[in-house]
Amino acid sequence: MQDFWFYIKLGLNHVLDINAYDHILFLTVLALPFTFKSWKKVVVLATVFTITHCASLALSAYDLVLMDSGLIEFLITITIVMTAIFNLLYVKSGAEGNNLWLHMLATAFFGLIHGFGFSNYFKMLMAEEVNTLSPLLGFALGIEISQVIIVLSVLVVSLLVSSLTKVKHPIFVALLSFLIILLTLPMLIETFPFI
Repeated sequence: MQDFWFYIKLGLNHVLDINAYDHILFLTVLALPFTFKSWKKVVVLATVFTITHCASLALSAYDLVLMDSGLIEFLITITIVMTAIFNLLYVKSGAEGNNLWLHMLATAFFGLIHGFGFSNYFKMLMAEEVNTLSPLLGFALGIEISQVIIVLSVLVVSLLVSSLTKVKHPIFVALLSFLIILLTLPMLIETFPFI
């Protein structure tokens, strides 16, 4: 049980680590189009992300799929930018996060990419383990808890902004999505694999 708790904490730290803020940016931009009234949809998206994230970790841990880490780091950044662009398109169309199936499909694909980004470190940790299922489940639980914390925090901040200011939700989504794109541009340049 002590090892299981270690992997839960590892999953929590993996997402909540401010030095690895790509996860936080992705989850923030993922939750932005939604309001607090639709918190269940956002938790479903976070869960889809966790499942696919852990699926790619498992594929890597069992050496079924090997990915170039440099390319994956670049693709992680691309997922953040693409999700922010989706938000801008939703705001323009007035959909405001109503198309959950498109969000789920994109989230599942992006979860796979993000999982491969952590797979090398996870494999090093797993080198000493006889049973890889228990650590993987503990790690998944830690990821899920931290992701729910982040997406619910985004929804609370969004609710506070709309309640305390006159900023309408679509404008808030557009402004923050654009800001996240700007924050991600240096990461895109830094991780660009084709130079």
